[in-house]
Amino acid sequence: MSRRLCLLLLPLLLLAGCRREEPARTAYELYFQEADLTFSAGDGAFRTETVYLYDERTETSQQLAEALMEALLKGPADETLKSTLPSGTTLLSLELAGDRAKVDLSASYASLSGVALTLADGAIALTLAQIPEISSVQITAQGRELAYRERQVLNIREVLLTPEEDVISTVEARLYYLDQEGRLTAAEQTLDLYEGDTQVSAVARALEDKPEGQDGLLPPLPEGFQVKSAWLEEATCYVNLSSALLAGLEEDGTVQTALQALERSRRSLEAVEEGRFLVDGEFRRDLGPFDGEEE
Repeated sequence: MSRRLCLLLLPLLLLAGCRREEPARTAYELYFQEADLTFSAGDGAFRTETVYLYDERTETSQQLAEALMEALLKGPADETLKSTLPSGTTLLSLELAGDRAKVDLSASYASLSGVALTLADGAIALTLAQIPEISSVQITAQGRELAYRERQVLNIREVLLTPEEDVISTVEARLYYLDQEGRLTAAEQTLDLYEGDTQVSAVARALEDKPEGQDGLLPPLPEGFQVKSAWLEEATCYVNLSSALLAGLEEDGTVQTALQALERSRRSLEAVEEGRFLVDGEFRRDLGPFDGEEE
């Protein structure tokens, strides 16, 4: 009986003795962007996702840099995040020259410009910044520099110290301004979103000035009119105004025009289904919403 038991236990003992320990891995951060900025208050240009890389495959800085880039190009596992790099972008080569990482990507990367290029460059630089030996990054597409950049070499320290005033995203909106006869007229605009912005607050801010590329149009908000705050909550847009500022403007009729411009402009955002005006935080039913077809 005991002999039979030993024979039964022998394979299990052999398996236990042959079991290998799990290879060591180290955690690194990959830099991505919010997939939907509609409800984001602009807490930052990037959000990170943790990836675990095997130490035995990333023993040198070269191996680690290549592994980080491949993981970044693969994209996030979290569905609430999105890559800043164009879909299908591949790593052609990566060379470490002293303290500089020279990253050459496929042709699709050359399609980027403006804010999109700044975000993509930043995501790559911040991801590679985790390697102590790297202090600058140079990114090319099929071996060619991108003409849209002010500087072709990104200093890691400068990227890490990016000021909060930098644009983190953009949104397309149809805003309503005054024409020369005082009528509300639509103008398609691309609005910049900064740290702390929402799409709604960007719309309110844009209406304080003349539209870009539309010389014949004027801001619909009269002098002294200011939006205290604006936010989006469950598809309802809230705009909070100041009673002190409204008091001196209500008599000349410009307030109604300004409110109509705000109402129509905020409704151009895809996420907005209805709007509410508040004064000093209190809901004011008499201030809208306004009916009527868009002009």
